[in-house]
Amino acid sequence: MLIGICAGKHEIADYLIQHQGFQLLELTSHQSSQTVTNESNDHLGLQASKIGKNGTTPSEFVFSTPESLLDFVTKRWQERWVTTDISDGETLDRFILRPFFLLVSVDAPVSLRWKRFSGRCSRRQLDPPDLEKFVLWNDRNLYEKDIGRVYLTDRAQVRLFNSSSSLEELHQSLQTLDLADEQRLRPNWDQYFMQLASLAAQRSNCMKRRVGCVLVRERRVISTGYNGTPRHLKNCNEGGCPRCNRGDGGGVGLSTCLCLHAEENALLEAGRERIREGAILYCDTCPCLTCTVKIAQVGISEVVYSQGYNMDDASATILESAGVRLRQFNPPSNGLIYLQA
Repeated sequence: MLIGICAGKHEIADYLIQHQGFQLLELTSHQSSQTVTNESNDHLGLQASKIGKNGTTPSEFVFSTPESLLDFVTKRWQERWVTTDISDGETLDRFILRPFFLLVSVDAPVSLRWKRFSGRCSRRQLDPPDLEKFVLWNDRNLYEKDIGRVYLTDRAQVRLFNSSSSLEELHQSLQTLDLADEQRLRPNWDQYFMQLASLAAQRSNCMKRRVGCVLVRERRVISTGYNGTPRHLKNCNEGGCPRCNRGDGGGVGLSTCLCLHAEENALLEAGRERIREGAILYCDTCPCLTCTVKIAQVGISEVVYSQGYNMDDASATILESAGVRLRQFNPPSNGLIYLQA
């Protein structure tokens, strides 16, 4: 599902329809966004939403209410649908509860959006607004209390920044991105456990870096861990570890560090009896040598990590010798994504 203001949302919808088997869904009314667009575009004699719609293929699926659209999609959720007609928070609140719904926002530099908008006005033989008027209209659309679209864009799982200079470049970027990847809708097991590891990392008190770890067996969490000083000692971020608080570089003074690593905490929490054969360790960062030998000792079968570390090669050699599989986690990109070929 796409939202955006003169940023290329209709071109992206067209691409999904023409190249990835999507079908367009339309709403006949957009109650909450019309006040701003009408007031700010009286000089054009045409609603900005119609100016900005640059050739999106008309749909045979038109609905009078968000409820009827959502009911239709719910019964046919395994097919691919796209709409650009979400314009208010109340509608979004209903849609975003559904597990088959992905909210994608589209933005672009305001100067580029103004040029695109002016070009479309000229093609319709209308006088385009100057840049100042366009910026004022844009600000109202985004930030007007209760109806500003920034409320919608801030909740998007994927946020696209479309500075593409041509449709060909845009299409190449979208092909590489693959918005239709189903892993964006429902995390697979790797994504699920790695997100739990990232959540655990938020509890870290180490001054050097945040790291989280999750131990799993048969797709059930055995234990979690994050790095920081041991129980009953002053937290690292409160001065508990002199080495971390001195800001020593990587590999310097490791023998004086008082912080337990996330992997160590997870292993200690689980205990050898609970780990057993087949356990998988998920961690934000590839384990260091110290943690690697402990992982090998307790019988972990696989280590999955997201970010590299300066000891990756040495850790990989030890794990391979111990018969422990090591692989890096590469999820589909979400968050803010620059559309560049």
